[in-house]
Order: sequence, then C-alpha cells, then structure tokens
Amino acid sequence: YIADYRQGILVLDTETLVMLPVVEGRHSEHFRGCNDLIVNKAGTHLYFTDQGQSGMHMPNGRVYRYGLLDGRLDLLIETGPSPNGLMLNESESVLYVAMTRANAIWRLPLMNDGTVSKAGVFIQLSGGLGGPDGMERGLDDTVHVAHVGNGCVWSFDRSGIPTHRVMCGGEHVTNLTFSPQGRMVITESGSGDVYRY
Repeated sequence: YIADYRQGILVLDTETLVMLPVVEGRHSEHFRGCNDLIVNKAGTHLYFTDQGQSGMHMPNGRVYRYGLLDGRLDLLIETGPSPNGLMLNESESVLYVAMTRANAIWRLPLMNDGTVSKAGVFIQLSGGLGGPDGMERGLDDTVHVAHVGNGCVWSFDRSGIPTHRVMCGGEHVTNLTFSPQGRMVITESGSGDVYRY
C-alpha cells in the first residue's frame, strides 16, 4: 500500500507493477494530502494520516482507519496539527501519531468499535526546526521516532521516558525501520543517506 499526497491510498500490484486506487476521499471530499500508513497484523485494517497543509495555525489534519475487507472508512481524528507517522502498540489497542507541527506524539486508545477515546499527548518533544516524522515499534512496546529538523532518532520506553538518542549526519531524519537482524535503519532526506545502527 502507498500513501500518495495527491491520489490518496493506492495499492501496487507487484506482478504487473500497476498502481490502483484503494480509497481517494471521504464522502464527496478528496483527501487533503495523505502522508503515511500502516496495516494491522491481521491485514484487516489500514491506518493512515491525511496531513495536507495542517499545522498549529490550522489544526485540521486527519487520521483514518480503513477496513480492507469491508471498505469502511472511519475518521479517528480531525483536529491534528500535521499528523504524520503512525505506529500501533503490540496489542494494537493504541495508535501513536506523530503531530509534526506540534512537535508531539499523540496517543489514541482504540475502542473495539473502531472509535478513539481519550486521545492525548504521549510525548512532547523539544527543539529542532521540524518535529516527529516516521515511527517504529521496538521490543517491549518501545517507541522510536525520527525527528525532522533535529537530525536524530529518539527512543522511548512504553511510558514515554527517553532511553536513547541516535544522532545522524544531517538534520532531515525522516524515517526508520528495523532490519531482520534487529539493526535500526534510518533515512535522511536532505542528503539521501541511509544510516544503520
């Protein structure tokens, strides 16, 4: 699956290399600018951010849940100041969302019916010229956050306490993942460099 700023959520057929639309908008409104997505472990739901040009001046970014089996589109949040990267905890009962322009990670408890209850700030970051971007879950529900404009990846325990900071060679650290061997792989968009730790 691909989150495309202009075309919404797409799927790539890996055999034919043809991209097809999955969902392009809600009701009669096109998305404002999709940014990131994740799929749950069962492959039944896709969560994605619709960032557009939202920010602290206009906190109207959205977060959605899309049913891959039934096509149901649930609006989870519509007041986000630049929703960006997302991550589910191990039990998939909490969705974490990077709110780039607020320099924060929000915690969205997920209810059984697909709604969100008691959303709040999980981590308030400090410094940098941007904010949190891509995120990845580690062992024991640790949270790893690429911090654009601060040139680093932060690591937090499940309570939001910082445990590590990995500095990179450029300021525009946008994303990360873990290799099959457990090494952190980090992208820096300013230089196009990939770092491995």
